[in-house]
Amino acid sequence: MPNEEFTPAQREKILEALEGNWRAEMEGYHTYLGLADNETDAVRAHILRHLAADELEHARLWGDRIAALGGPMPAYSGPEHGEADSFAMSAGGPIMALRRLEIEESRHIANYGKQLKDLGDHESMAILEHIIDDEREHHRELSALIRGHYHAGDHAPKIDPKAVLEEMLRKRQQGKPQAGAWIGDAIYGVNDGLGAIFGIVSGVSGATAGDARYVLLAGIAGMVASALSMGSGAYLAAKSEREIYQAEVVREREAIHMNRAEARELLSLYYQVKGLPAVDADRVVEHIAKDEEQMVRALTFERLNTSEEALSNPVVSASSGALSTAVGAFIPIIPFFWMHGLNAVIVAGIISLAAHFAVGAAKSLITVRSWWSSGLEMTVVGAVEGAVTYGVGLLLGAGV
Repeated sequence: MPNEEFTPAQREKILEALEGNWRAEMEGYHTYLGLADNETDAVRAHILRHLAADELEHARLWGDRIAALGGPMPAYSGPEHGEADSFAMSAGGPIMALRRLEIEESRHIANYGKQLKDLGDHESMAILEHIIDDEREHHRELSALIRGHYHAGDHAPKIDPKAVLEEMLRKRQQGKPQAGAWIGDAIYGVNDGLGAIFGIVSGVSGATAGDARYVLLAGIAGMVASALSMGSGAYLAAKSEREIYQAEVVREREAIHMNRAEARELLSLYYQVKGLPAVDADRVVEHIAKDEEQMVRALTFERLNTSEEALSNPVVSASSGALSTAVGAFIPIIPFFWMHGLNAVIVAGIISLAAHFAVGAAKSLITVRSWWSSGLEMTVVGAVEGAVTYGVGLLLGAGV
């Protein structure tokens, strides 16, 4: 029935049904997503996220149809995690929650089937038929998950090993600090700048009896030089790593084209060296070799023991290295902006040693050592460095 043939009462009835459908799909989306966040099983969490994406797509279809009929776009005002955090969902554990979702999908199918007979809007009925097929697939997926024998059907969400791996790693790291590569660059940059300029400040202070002019001149020049050196070094190192990786990818791709059998044998031997029986290694390689790009990546990984995802970004490494080095280098010279002589040297020593301890403690973010032992070690190293360079400065100053 064309839209212009609807009476106001019919249009109102259709819009009311479609808005109810939209809200039900949005609640399903938030519920699936909330359950996935709470799920400890990586495969179940992965599938629940796929089902959530389907629910969101269904809501979009209903929203588009509502707009086409001239109705106002509804707004979701339910809980952030839908029904995932409700007592009914959480009381019986994850399996009971899946059973409730299975029952809810059955209700949706029945409700949509009734609308097919009653709605009277051909465009909406086409959407209904599509969504009913999806909801039946959801019901089968949930049933398989509940019974612990999940097998993806032709239209079911496929299990992506990479996505499941990321899900498992995300769950393992929940609640634990995990430093990115740039944090490591930043910590070591602060450490390098602080150590180098503290040594310069101590030496120049010893040679000039803490003359602020010479200390500031040497300290600022050293800070700029250290920051530029660290930034350019980090950039070139990260860029070289990427260039080496890309060159190896090209070589492995050419080797596969020239002698595919040899490349397969080589990859199989890599896996055998790691302890996999020859038969199993050959079987794994057989699966990998079906996708040439996957074969190239596997051989490259075995050659270089790294992947493209693990490589540092040159710009990020350079930025974090240079800025953090400048920050660390600036700390020892701060007192000399308004102080001079022995007092400035003492204050610079105190804040520099405190900064050494803080940097050492921060290293515990990317190491397994305790923060206090790492901080204490850095403080001792800084104190020895400052004492030695200050002594060298005194000797040089006395000889001038």
